[in-house]
Amino acid sequence: RAGAGAAVAGAAVVAVLSAALVLYGPPLDAVLNQAFPLHTARSVTDMEAALQLVRNVVPPLAAWKHKGQAGRIGVVGGCPEYTGAPYFAAISALKVGADLSHVFTTQDAAPVIKSYSPELIVHPVLDSPSAVQDVEKWLPRLHALVVGPGLGRDDVLLENVKGILEASKTRGIPIVIDAGTPRPRSDVNPRLQDGLWLVAQQPALIQGYQKAVLTPNHVEFSRLAEAVLGDPLDGRDRYRSVQRLSQALGNVTVVQKGEQDVISDGGQALTCSREGSGRRCGGQGDLLSGSLGVLVHWALLAGPEKTNGATTGGTGRAFGGHDALLTPLPRRSSPLLVAAFGACALTRQCARQAFQKHGRATTATDMIRELGPAFSRLFETSAGADGGVAPTGELRLLEHSPGPVVSAQRQQRTVPQEPTV
Repeated sequence: RAGAGAAVAGAAVVAVLSAALVLYGPPLDAVLNQAFPLHTARSVTDMEAALQLVRNVVPPLAAWKHKGQAGRIGVVGGCPEYTGAPYFAAISALKVGADLSHVFTTQDAAPVIKSYSPELIVHPVLDSPSAVQDVEKWLPRLHALVVGPGLGRDDVLLENVKGILEASKTRGIPIVIDAGTPRPRSDVNPRLQDGLWLVAQQPALIQGYQKAVLTPNHVEFSRLAEAVLGDPLDGRDRYRSVQRLSQALGNVTVVQKGEQDVISDGGQALTCSREGSGRRCGGQGDLLSGSLGVLVHWALLAGPEKTNGATTGGTGRAFGGHDALLTPLPRRSSPLLVAAFGACALTRQCARQAFQKHGRATTATDMIRELGPAFSRLFETSAGADGGVAPTGELRLLEHSPGPVVSAQRQQRTVPQEPTV
């Protein structure tokens, strides 16, 4: 009797679901597919595979290299009200491993930004009548440009930035575009502008330029999608929404920041849900954009053979708070996609480490102090965690190591310590 009752109950459930599908069609069908996916993500495998692709593009440290080879990054942004954002982006680029970091900002903001660190090269040109020409003469010396941090609200600045973007595209320079000015969600004043606002108003600025990366948060993404596609995207499927926006922009890489960072170049998609922190202090996006500028340069320099994901493709989506590949990586995966995943993972790791030390008092400055240890933990060990063995043929800095570790002739050995006299 129990078996018969279960069969009747099962038949009733099937009948109800069938009727619901007939009445409500695809929306309910989509909900069922999300609730009961056909494929389960291989979360741990996919996370390690994606991190390994990032490790592949990190250049080894070597005594024979000269200053500038590891990256010369430019940051365009800053104004008298917002001097912290361009500093955070520029110093993050240096902490990740770039050799030189330039900030192109306004005349009033320049001395303030310069006072934060002697490491930065600060140019007070962004609000001058010759701003485009002043920046353009530096472009041949730069490997990547980060546009938007602290950009401000001045129409003159936006016109100058448009000219800088066009000049950078002509030279084929990779561009990371971030928001610049914090503003209330309800504020639609057109004078409250930033890098992403500029793209939303004039998508042709980066249309089809596949060396560009956009890094919107949820609100910025919604505005950008509505401006480019003409209608708001379905918030229930962030993955498909990010992919659609990327395709509409000509396969420009888009990083939608959020509880999970969703990344797509229109053809492939990744999600980064590595544990970060619940502390949402200002400046985290600037850390991401500055780090991303360096990683984009490294990924493009390494070439597609280093970002080949043919044997590491994943399935499905991320479940249980892990990273996963949403679509299998093809024979040649996008270098910018790999770079974006690396920057997202690094930012989250910095947030996690800083929060473990400072808790609710964590600020962006605390996160920047964690860039070195977090980078080493993720990308400079084969395990991507505590300790680990460095890849052969390269000098790597390992955490918890008593001394330098050198690899030679495919063997790892520890350099003996000099005797104490």
